[in-house]
Order: sequence, then structure tokens, then C-alpha cells
Amino acid sequence: MTVDEALALARQLGVERGDAQALISHLTGRDRAWLITHGDTPVPAVEAALRRLADGEPLAHLTGWQPFHGLMLSVTPATLIPRPDTETLVEWALELLAGMPGEPAVVDLGTGSGAIALALKAACPRARVTAVDLSADALAVARGNGERLGLPVDWRHGSWFEPLAGRRFDLIVSNPPYIAGNDPHLPPLRHEPLAALTPGGDGLADLWTLIDAAPQHLAPGGWLLLEHGWDQADAVAQQLAGRGFAEASLRHDLGGRARASGGRLPG
Repeated sequence: MTVDEALALARQLGVERGDAQALISHLTGRDRAWLITHGDTPVPAVEAALRRLADGEPLAHLTGWQPFHGLMLSVTPATLIPRPDTETLVEWALELLAGMPGEPAVVDLGTGSGAIALALKAACPRARVTAVDLSADALAVARGNGERLGLPVDWRHGSWFEPLAGRRFDLIVSNPPYIAGNDPHLPPLRHEPLAALTPGGDGLADLWTLIDAAPQHLAPGGWLLLEHGWDQADAVAQQLAGRGFAEASLRHDLGGRARASGGRLPG
């Protein structure tokens, strides 16, 4: 099947042209500009790949790569695919780090592919970044990304704060599972790890775990930043206040939806 035939098949299958071009570029090792003038070039294994894409398999899983905050990250079915909206959390964290002297200690909980931890380390090299994940497979992907990018991060295997006994941080960040167990958006995400998407129930359980335990792992004046669902902002703000966090704040994502909440531990 040639480039032009593959693009025609993509249209028939309902695959977006940009995704089809990205997939063909990956399979041919050529950029999109090259594809325009080489429509008669055969593309290996493209039909099967396009059908997988049409069936809902993420483009990032077919290519093995996903861009995030200026980095190109390796991803696998063991990791959540980093979303552009999560860059909202990264930008907020970087704003706070800019006002912290010396070598602030940062931890990313539930790191997945390492996206948040590596983006923070790349943009703020003086930060001492730790990252935790319960999945050994996901942590192996994150560690590989860090090594390939030359970004030193202290990778820890375990559940949330479990591998961090006795340690305190100036900044805790997390994009935890927060989708409700009966949310209709879950079935289309079936190719990503379910445990990284939802804790079940109303989706708030892991957010509550992090808010409850964070004060024992924050330095005085330290910050906790959490990504959450657009309709969870009020509940998260109340939980932060109830746990004694001050300066509770909210940030919106690229679509204008409430996406991240945070607060500062007094002291």
C-alpha cells in the first residue's frame, strides 16, 4: 500500500488526516512534507496499523512516542499517555519553583512515563526531583526516558508516599487517577492502564489519600499541587482547607476547564 492509498484508507476508516500522516511518517521515517511529494511510495505494515488506530488504539502506542512540554517521551501500554492539559500543572509548579531558593526538593507521585518529573527537571535543573509509581513496568519506562534525556531523577517504586518515609519536600505534584468508575469516558480509554485512570467510585479516593498524607511530607511553607477532573474543583478545595492548607488556588486547562488545585502548608 502506498502513501496515497494509505491516506485514502484512513479517510474511509474515519481516521483524522493528521494522525494518519503522523503514523505514516513514523513507519517510513520521513517527515510530513516528504509524504506530500512521494504519494506512490510503499509503506510497510500501514494497513494493519491504520485499522488499529481506527479501532481506538492510541497513536502514541503505535509509534511508541508522545511529546510533552518540549520533551519526546517513550510510552507503552503500561503508562498513561501524557496529555497537553497536564502541562497546566507543570507550568504552575515551575512558577512556584522559580520563587524557591537553592535546590528545592520536589516529588511527582504516580509518575507514569515520568512526564511531570522530567519536565520539571528539564526546566529547573537545580531542583532535586524524586518520582514514585506503584507500577514497576511504568517506572521502567520513566527511568528509560530519564536516562535517554540525560535528566537525573530519583525513581522510587511504591504506593504514593510509601517509599518516602521520613522525607519532606518543598513541592509535591501529582496527576492521580481521578475519573469516576462509571464515567462514560473510560471505555474509549481501554488501551491505557485502568489503575492510572480511575480509583473507582466517585474518583476522589486517591486525591483524598494524597491530601491527607501530604502534610507529613511537606516542609513548612511547601506546596501541594494536584490535577483533577473539571467537576471536582470545589470538593478538592474543601478537602485542602479541611487539612489545613492555605492559599488554596485553582488553575484552568487549555480548554478553560478547572484542571488543577493546590495549597500551601502554613509555616
